[in-house]
Amino acid sequence: MEYKQCIVIRTDLDMGKGKMAAQAAHAAIAAFEQASSAARRRWLAEGQKKIVVKVRGEKELLELYEEARRLGLPCALVHDAGLTQLPPNTLTALGIGPAEAERIDVLTRDLKLL
Repeated sequence: MEYKQCIVIRTDLDMGKGKMAAQAAHAAIAAFEQASSAARRRWLAEGQKKIVVKVRGEKELLELYEEARRLGLPCALVHDAGLTQLPPNTLTALGIGPAEAERIDVLTRDLKLL
């Protein structure tokens, strides 16, 4: 069983490429910290597979987050500090996993790559 991580980015915010990269990094680390030590070790040993996908807005991001929580997947939302491009506390990204790829795919398989 393969492990992976999925990063979900909002595209309605018109973030610059660097800002999106930073938000994705925040989401990856925050979700990683929510995973069990066994899942973290396994994912690290397998090469840290991750995908980055997009959603159109906050509502879609929050729905994914709630479903990930309901399914027991490690996940974390990212709220921007508001120091550069966005107002403070803007919801920008979601990290899911590391966890079994099949469990994450249930939520994300229909999302487009960023």
